[in-house]
Amino acid sequence: MLRLYNSLTRKTERFQVSQEGNVKMYTCGPSTYMRPHIGNYRTFLYEDLLQRYLEYLGYKITRLMTLTDVEDKAITEARMENVTLEELTSRNETQLFKDFELLKIKVPDYTVRASTAVGQAAELVKILTERGIAYWYPHDGRVNAYFEPSKFDGFGKLAHLDMSKWFKQKRRFHKDTYPGTPWNRGDFIIWHGCKTGDVCWDTDVGRGRPAWNLQDAAIVTEHLGFHVDIAAGGIDNLVRHHDYTLAVVESVSGKSFADFWLHGAHLIVEGSKMSKSKGNVIYPDELTTKGFGGEHIRFFLIRKHYRKRLNFTRKKFEEIARRLNTFKRLVSDLQKANAKNPSIQGKKLALRIALDFQDSMNDDLDVNGAFDHLCKTVKRLDSLRRNEKLGAKDAASALEALKLADKVLKVIF
Repeated sequence: MLRLYNSLTRKTERFQVSQEGNVKMYTCGPSTYMRPHIGNYRTFLYEDLLQRYLEYLGYKITRLMTLTDVEDKAITEARMENVTLEELTSRNETQLFKDFELLKIKVPDYTVRASTAVGQAAELVKILTERGIAYWYPHDGRVNAYFEPSKFDGFGKLAHLDMSKWFKQKRRFHKDTYPGTPWNRGDFIIWHGCKTGDVCWDTDVGRGRPAWNLQDAAIVTEHLGFHVDIAAGGIDNLVRHHDYTLAVVESVSGKSFADFWLHGAHLIVEGSKMSKSKGNVIYPDELTTKGFGGEHIRFFLIRKHYRKRLNFTRKKFEEIARRLNTFKRLVSDLQKANAKNPSIQGKKLALRIALDFQDSMNDDLDVNGAFDHLCKTVKRLDSLRRNEKLGAKDAASALEALKLADKVLKVIF
């Protein structure tokens, strides 16, 4: 029985789906104005782990990942580099999927650029403005559309906002994103009108482009519909972004958007937040050039519980990599087992592998507990092997169970 922590209810709940055996899963992808770093990959990895474990349990997963390829930051970056928006974002997308291969992250069924869902975004804007939940307003030479949170009953329910503190006077926020984590207590932009020099599309609501606050809603509803079983992302998405997406979708459909909301904690480096100004941003290939494999990076990033902040230090990373290598050697040595008079203990231990693995993973994806169980069991099996008490058949059973577990972990074989 899988139990997951639901940000919406702030409770660990039994996982259930609306359509038996099938899971629709929406995960926030990167803003492709820059190359993803290991902090981004920590989020993508816990989402990958969740997908793989659901498949291990027998579910059929339909997963979508959004790619933010048109936003204020991307347009500014492209101009700074003197390249087109397409050249900038395509380059970073290529690196993203190269890193997915290295880290054994499954490419979702849908990896959708925001620029391909402009028509659906315009349709959402049309519905919201017709219903009076959003409105048009001129700003800086454009006529933009803004979503009015006070018109959506239950706004802020995901982040558990105290709406009594919401500003009473009219305030508008015109940018796609704002630095830091404070809430913008006012109306948020969902559509940028067009002016000379802008990146724009011709649509049913005029010439312009969807704001970041609308893009995920447009992408998801176009490809998965107005309801998903799971919505997931990093903890930073819990401020503004996911509540905006929820409000937009539910304002149109009148129904619940996602049953489970999951959010992964940040990764920091040597006790500090990663930033270009500090020079401490780490990319996967910086670690592989030092002799580490993708499995070492993956293992380090999934080892600690996804809802707990992870501190990357060189010392800790090397220690975790050594521990994985040691474990892999013990697993490999099980193939040498060939006792003529095997102990019954070998068979019992082989049977424990799947049970212990599931017990831990069913507890909100407790990889740490699962791996610790695997380590203890494999060490005991290795002790039997060295004492000629482990039979080939029992070793083979243990290896088969480990291979099934590794379809989720993807770090052993």
